[in-house]
Amino acid sequence: MGTALARAKTPVTLLGLGAMGTALARAWLAAGHPLTVWNRTPARAAALAAEGATVAETAAEAVAANGLVVVCLLDDASVEEVLAGTDLAGKDLVDLVTGTPAQARARAARSRERGARYLDGAVMAVPPMIGAAQAGGYVLYSGSTEVFERHRETLAVPAGTVHVGEDAGFAALYDVALLSAMYGMFAGAAHAFALIRKEDIDPAALAPLLADWLVAMAPSVHTTAGRLRSGDYTGSVVSSLAMQVAGTPTFLSTAEEQGVSPELLSPYFTLMRRRLAEGGGAEDLTGVIDLLVRHG
Repeated sequence: MGTALARAKTPVTLLGLGAMGTALARAWLAAGHPLTVWNRTPARAAALAAEGATVAETAAEAVAANGLVVVCLLDDASVEEVLAGTDLAGKDLVDLVTGTPAQARARAARSRERGARYLDGAVMAVPPMIGAAQAGGYVLYSGSTEVFERHRETLAVPAGTVHVGEDAGFAALYDVALLSAMYGMFAGAAHAFALIRKEDIDPAALAPLLADWLVAMAPSVHTTAGRLRSGDYTGSVVSSLAMQVAGTPTFLSTAEEQGVSPELLSPYFTLMRRRLAEGGGAEDLTGVIDLLVRHG
């Protein structure tokens, strides 16, 4: 019965067995999916072979083995090199390599030229989160909706799935947008901890207050999205740009008093002042986004 169940599961070919690739492989194997793997360094496949994976000697052999081919290599150049000698005709190609929107769109076009259907993916998780549903990891997919729907159940085995559009570049764009916001949060947290670094304040005392404050501020992204959609930056504004700009000297003076560089805050404050100078005093902070687009 176990063999029959395994045959009912979609077979998967996986190219690339780094930390993420190995985690993906183990998740599919644990769920009973027949798995063919290939890695440039064959030794990495040995453990997976013992767990039931079929190890292909070449990438071409691995691609030929199954209709669903998942790529998890170092970068876009590696994908180009590895797929160069393979026959992609009729294959459903899923690329989980981190790249730019332009690279994803170009990969989609080249895949179509070679007779493959293409889906780009951005993994919003670290390897320990793969195969652990409670961890909350997921993969953003963009490109062929048909391919996504056909393999939705299989792709959902390692992590949750979110399809963000037919445009193959959207997954990469969402990925970088989300991670950019993450680094902005890290920058703010770094400045906050730097301010107390020389004081008799336990960082562990600030941490829960900081975490709760960031969580409380997070819903503001919905307000920003609504303003961008409507074009109304002044309706129901609680704290105007003019008021916030007036308060920025306190932040800069406090940083100076504490011996902390303002370099993480200053660029944003500069944009706020520029928007104010252009007449945006009655707005909230949404107009800063337009400055970034205009001058980016």
